[in-house]
Amino acid sequence: MSVPQFLHRIETFIADNRLLDKSAPVVVGVSGGADSIALLHVLNRLGYSCIACHCNFNLRGEESLRDRNFTRDTVREWGITFDEVSFDTLSYARENSLSIEMACRRLRYDWFEEKRRQYGAQAIAVAHHRDDSVETLLLNLVRGTGIAGLTSMRPRNGFVVRPFLPVSRREIEAYLSEQHLSHVVDHTNLENLYVRNKIRLDVLPLLRTINPSVDRAIYTTMQNLREVERVYRDAIKRQQCEVLVQKEGEVRVPIDRLRLLPSPRAFLFELLSPCGFVPDQIDEIEAACDGESGRVFLAPEYRVVKDRLDLILITREKEKEEVGADTDIVATIINPKEVGSLLAGRLSYRCVDAGNYEFPRDKSHACFDLDKLVFPLVIRHWRQGDRFRPFGMKGSRKLSDYFSDCKYSLIDKSQALLLCSGATILWILGERVADGYRITAETKRIIEFNYKK
Repeated sequence: MSVPQFLHRIETFIADNRLLDKSAPVVVGVSGGADSIALLHVLNRLGYSCIACHCNFNLRGEESLRDRNFTRDTVREWGITFDEVSFDTLSYARENSLSIEMACRRLRYDWFEEKRRQYGAQAIAVAHHRDDSVETLLLNLVRGTGIAGLTSMRPRNGFVVRPFLPVSRREIEAYLSEQHLSHVVDHTNLENLYVRNKIRLDVLPLLRTINPSVDRAIYTTMQNLREVERVYRDAIKRQQCEVLVQKEGEVRVPIDRLRLLPSPRAFLFELLSPCGFVPDQIDEIEAACDGESGRVFLAPEYRVVKDRLDLILITREKEKEEVGADTDIVATIINPKEVGSLLAGRLSYRCVDAGNYEFPRDKSHACFDLDKLVFPLVIRHWRQGDRFRPFGMKGSRKLSDYFSDCKYSLIDKSQALLLCSGATILWILGERVADGYRITAETKRIIEFNYKK
């Protein structure tokens, strides 16, 4: 490929994918290696205003310093703005429990984003090319992946753009040779110490003995899969609109609707994977749909509860709010006023004389003989072993049995609140009133509660 053809391919790729325009600067990640030197040279030649940003990870001793000095001198010789940073990568990786590769990636992109904002740049250009994309696909296959991993690198990911994706490493090296451009060599790239290097140095050469054009074939397959992914994403989005039931702080997946989908596993994967659930957990969650209710699956920030009819996705933060951080007691009434409210106004009460009192007939109200109550009254969550005596019944029963008879879900149980006087449960807020402390002909003062769910 001639130099004009090489430049035309890059320029066309940038335009077709709307990666860059010439109205604002672009941050270019430059290590001093062949790919990044070529990228900076090409973008500068095509008329883009570049800021060359170099990261020194201090992992290769004098070689790291050599790379930094070479990059600085080359960039300044070309009249391009140069910026740099030096990282203590080993300490960062250790403190954050990261591999060296992942630590470098995080440090690099965080700093690039900082520079993008500082310079008002439109994007961060990195020198990933077709060979890198092929290596990433094979790496994803080795580790296990979904459809997104099969499409490998994208031309744009947020502010990060990859103008070199349509060209190979060999074509980049040919451009450097034609332009008489120098670059540094990272000797660790020539050693199979890392998994990616093993794929580059061992796996791909073996595949090329089977098909000399395997790189191009894999890249074409990835482009085809990208089109398939668009259809897949559209189908998943439509299914989510049809299936999911969203409430404040939770998402419900009706199991009967889930079973009607062409692939319940794919639906659950796309819903739960972004929430931190790993593939093995998602398999267990799908299998739990055919089991008894009550199973709970935990991710760092979310949980999934298998209810009788639904899978319920809820944030762990909401879980903490529901059960209380240190106690199950939510509120206390020590000395009732004539009128009062609690629970951010959801529970209100008033104290009235019994004469000519009209009893409310709905579940949102509860009335008791004020003079029989033992204060303080406590509003709390239910506890295992709780018993109460429903109004009109003889004897007490376990609250858990009552919940089961009323078909409470685990979420419903965790959200249920009880009004208690001492050890006696007076009322399941918004539901059943207990038999104790009822109003009689001798009652002189009444306390009436009103609860809004």
